[in-house]
Parts: sequence; structure tokens; C-alpha cells
Amino acid sequence: MNIIDAIEDPKLLRPLFKDLRTWRPWLVYLRALFGLPMKDPEELRLFRESTGLRAAPDKPAKESYVIAGRRSGKSFISALVAVYLATFKDWRPYLGKGERGHIHVIATDREQARIVKGYVSGILAGTPALRRMVRTDLKESVELTNDVVLTIKSASFRGLRGYTLLAAILEELAFWRSEESAVPDREVLAAVRPALATIPDSVLLGISTPYSRTGVLWESFRRYFGTPGGPLVWRAASRTMNPTLDADVIRQALLQDPEAAKAEWEAEFRSDVQAFLPADVVEAAAVPGRLELPPIAGASYFAHVDPSGGRIDSMTLAICHRERSGKIIVDCVRERRPPFNPQEVVREFSGTLRGYGLKTARADRYAGQWVTEAFSQNGIEIEAAEYSASEAYLELLPVIQSAQLEILDNSRLKAQLAGLERRTRVGGRDIVDHSTGAHDDLAAAVAGAVIAVTREGEAGSFGFQYSKHSVYGGDSGPVKGILLRDEVEGYFRRRGL
Repeated sequence: MNIIDAIEDPKLLRPLFKDLRTWRPWLVYLRALFGLPMKDPEELRLFRESTGLRAAPDKPAKESYVIAGRRSGKSFISALVAVYLATFKDWRPYLGKGERGHIHVIATDREQARIVKGYVSGILAGTPALRRMVRTDLKESVELTNDVVLTIKSASFRGLRGYTLLAAILEELAFWRSEESAVPDREVLAAVRPALATIPDSVLLGISTPYSRTGVLWESFRRYFGTPGGPLVWRAASRTMNPTLDADVIRQALLQDPEAAKAEWEAEFRSDVQAFLPADVVEAAAVPGRLELPPIAGASYFAHVDPSGGRIDSMTLAICHRERSGKIIVDCVRERRPPFNPQEVVREFSGTLRGYGLKTARADRYAGQWVTEAFSQNGIEIEAAEYSASEAYLELLPVIQSAQLEILDNSRLKAQLAGLERRTRVGGRDIVDHSTGAHDDLAAAVAGAVIAVTREGEAGSFGFQYSKHSVYGGDSGPVKGILLRDEVEGYFRRRGL
């Protein structure tokens, strides 16, 4: 039985839909996905409008991407396709004795995964014929009597290998973020595609609201939309897919924030948000296997602390120096993830700073007074940075792109740097920040330390280098300009000399 027949059958999936007419756009997509003929000219028109193709496919798609606005019914459709593939198709000819086939619905995070899992369990429980197929229904998986397991997972490539996959459905693909990977969407695809390759009729479906013009979803749209013979790419606005949405709500959103609303409701990729640092640039800056460098006598170190109260964000520290060649080296990073005791972390970070001969560090100028006082009690002076994190990122860009920066081989640091976004402001300087729901605590500390080098360390930091035992003139050339007495004294005073 094909999926449309199952949806229209009152003894099967039809009771799940209040008014099937409002789901007609999704039925047209499902016809295209499974290679079923269009019912009438109106369905063919919608197909052409949403895919850029002239002829409807006559065979199921092995790979498909849906780009649709918010509240269009995407998560329910993800669950519906997963349940249909798990229960209406016979996969046993492709499974060995005792082998189970898996269908993974991979979501942005655990919260999104719970939403999809709720739909999966609801579809199975609400359909008597399918309810009898449920062997076990657990928190993140459903095992069926036909040796198929439906599993809801968050977007991590580490937990996806080793399965025999019948289908992989990638929920809200445009918003995948990972603290362990700079490109989680590509790495997840690299993990699931080999697992799908051995199963005829396996399906890879990516479904999401669009976001920035980067990543797998954007690349698939740019490359395959309107292209015959490739993956099926479908793009449609929220009200196209869900005509019950209030048009006034969408109209108001477009007036308040046009760029965001076009992505959220009209399924257009944002033109004001772009990736700040390409993942390959970040990877090229990382020295393989280098996790930390010990203090070097004679090096002039700079440090930046990104503080936190210990409940939501990490507290981080980065230390770096400039070599005689001009290249900036990140020597050490520290991260303490919440929950933690801020006072204990301050003591730990202070010991690390002293180990590199430092008695001063910088911190965001918006850091609370407790940061200055807590470090002062541990013998470290905190100076307020004259630049914001966004300004530091913008100054970091030419340094890293010109291969003048070496960072540590730290997966969280690399992921945070590659996950930064650049937002264009009308009439003002661009803003660089982490994406919604992501973090940049390590990246902010590293950027702050690097910019401390480029700003205060220019020309050898007034032509001097610092070690635990001596202060001597640097060999970076003559000091540019005239140094006032209080500038020189202030430089030494900040370093406890």
C-alpha cells in the first residue's frame, strides 16, 4: 500500500488528520517523494512551483530535501514518513538472520527530538493496525515486531555508525550545531550514507526551515533545485504548506524584521547572515595533535578570560604569544563547563596565568565587578578590554585567513570558530556572534587573547619581552613613535614589574 492510500484509508492513517484538504500540499510532496502520479493539474502546478521541475518523478527519490517555513507541519511529516517506512514496507529480504533494520530521525537537539518522538508514538498509538506492531516504546526509540527499530537521535555523527539504515530523516537540518564538530551536517551525512547504501529503496530526507546560505541544506538547494535527475528539492512558504496559518501574523512579522521573517515564513535563505570563518580555514590553523604548549622563557604572553557565573555558559581562558616570525601562537586554553563554582575556577585560572609568567589578563569590558575582585584576591589584575567579542572576531579574521595564527587541536574550539555567524547591519559595522542556541566561550577567549597581541603586542609590545627572570629590549625593531613615561611605567605596572 502506498503512503497516499494509507493516509486516505479511514482504518489506517486518515483519523490522524482533522481536515485532509488542508494537508493537500504535503500530499503532493509525498506523491513526488514516492514517485506516485499527480492527481490533477492543480497538483502538478504546485509540484512545478515548489521544485522548479517540469515533469513529476515516476520513481521514488533516494534523497530529498524539503525547505519549508515555520508551522508548516514539517515535524509531523517527518514522523509520518518514518512510521510509514517502518510499518508498510517489507525490509526482511534485505536483512540477515537476526539483523534489525533502523530508521533514524535525527533532530537538532534533544528538545526537538522529543517533539518528533511524540509524533511517532502518537501515530502508532492512534492507529490500531499499527499499534499491534509495537513491541517496545521507549524514551528515544520504538521497536516493532517486524525487526525494524525507529530511533530518535540528536545530531551527532559519533552515535550513527554501525547501523543498518533503512532511512535517515534529518530534522531542521539548517540549524544543526555541535560543540564537537565544525560541520555536523556534513559529518552526519558522511556517517549515514554508507549505512543506507546497502539497502535498496532506502531514503535520505532532509527537512528544515532555511537559515543562512551555508551548509548541506543551502548547497543542496543551490545545486539541485530545478535540476532533473538529482535529489528532489522542494521549497515552499509556510502558508503554501499550511493554509490555516493566519496571514496577518506573517504580514506583521515581515514588517518588523523582513530578513528573518522571509526565512521563517517564506522559506527564503537569509542574505544578511553568513558563515564568518570557513571550516577549512579553521582546520588549517589548527596544529594536529597540539593540545597545549608549555611556557617558554623569553616569550611575551597575553591572556583573555571570558567569565561566567557558572550556571549557563562556560568560563574560559586563552593564552598566546607572538613568535619572532610574526606568527601568533595559541599556547593554552581552559574551559570549565557549567555547573561550576566560579571562585574555584578563578583560583585555577590564576594558577595557570602565573605559570605563564602573567600577573594580568584581559576580560570583556562588560564583565561584572566580581571578576576583577576575585582575580585580584588571587594576585591577578583584570583589565577591561577596549574591544567587544564581535570586534575581536572581526580583527581575528585577517590574522587567521593569512595563516598568521596557530590554534590548538581542540574540537570544541574549532567547532565554535567555524560556527560563528556574520550579520550585516544597515548603516553600521557587521556583527559577529554565535548562532542561536550555540556557544562561543572558547572562541571569544582565543579571539580576545589574539587581539591583545595584535594591538598591544604590535612592534614587540613597546619593544620589550617578558620572562620570569628578566626584562630586555626586544629584537622586533625600533619602537615606533615616542613613548611617554607613564605609558612605559603603565606597561610594566600591569605586569607586576
